[in-house]
Amino acid sequence: MRKLSLAFAALAFSAVSAITGASAQPYPTRPISVVVPFPPGGQVDTVSRLLLDGMRASLGQPLVVENAGGASGTIGTGRAVRATPDGYTVVMGNWTSHVGGPAMYSINYDILNDLEPVAMLLIAPTVIVGRQTLPPNTLPELVAWLKANGDKATAATVGAGSPGHVSGIHFQNVTGTRFQFVPYRGGGPANQDLVGGQVDLRIGAEASQMLSHIRAGRTKGYAVLSRQRWPALPDLPTADEAGVSGIHISVWTGLWAPKGTPKDIVAKLNAAVVQTLADPAARQRIVDVGFEIPPHDQLTPEALAAFHKGETEKWWPIIKAANIKAE
Repeated sequence: MRKLSLAFAALAFSAVSAITGASAQPYPTRPISVVVPFPPGGQVDTVSRLLLDGMRASLGQPLVVENAGGASGTIGTGRAVRATPDGYTVVMGNWTSHVGGPAMYSINYDILNDLEPVAMLLIAPTVIVGRQTLPPNTLPELVAWLKANGDKATAATVGAGSPGHVSGIHFQNVTGTRFQFVPYRGGGPANQDLVGGQVDLRIGAEASQMLSHIRAGRTKGYAVLSRQRWPALPDLPTADEAGVSGIHISVWTGLWAPKGTPKDIVAKLNAAVVQTLADPAARQRIVDVGFEIPPHDQLTPEALAAFHKGETEKWWPIIKAANIKAE
């Protein structure tokens, strides 16, 4: 009987030791799911390809992309909100999923408070571009032309509430111009029609998508919608420099975890981002495809939270005043 009791005691001790040992293993011990709340092939997918290999090297585990598109990114984001807050599900979102979408759709979560910010990732500047045969050559000339031709001028967008649509409305408000928005299912078809002359403008177009067209003279570049000039096109003025102040919009990307994810796990994920963005080879790849890397002091969870809050406070009133509804 004594031997049997000792055997059970040893077995129990082994089980407790195994559990304790497993819980003591440093995070992460298995692959991490990265929810991308858009279909494959978009801007956030591009960012994931640029960064996830470096983060894998830092964390020692694969980061597996799971595309969950729909409703301007709010469906996939909601999935991440409801995930277990253990560090094994994160969401990589952008302006559309974390600003525009939540302003247009009725969602059952608080986009500012129901996720843990991890880090800002990359920034894609946006530009104002026109068809090659458009008469104006400068931004002030474009404003004057639009005032004279607002009844027939057209601007391509990639849907209601997209950065291009919202920045186009903001542009109209600031300049007192009017033009017709032409919705497209994606940036590719919109750019194709702009190059082909079927539409006059794109306002708030992702600069990296337009880079080759502007350089080749297939489209006219009027301004970059940033506070500083874009290094990839140093001769293109900012809208402020060109005489239209205050129109700043970028298609930024960030990383969040479910609310309640332990702070040490958030810190480890953040460190993986920072380490990846510090790698010279990774930085060069990022710059080569037209993205900007945030300053080091903007890579903290606190900086992402403050930036995200500022973006909602700026753009939500514009979206709601324009009565933009989900398509």
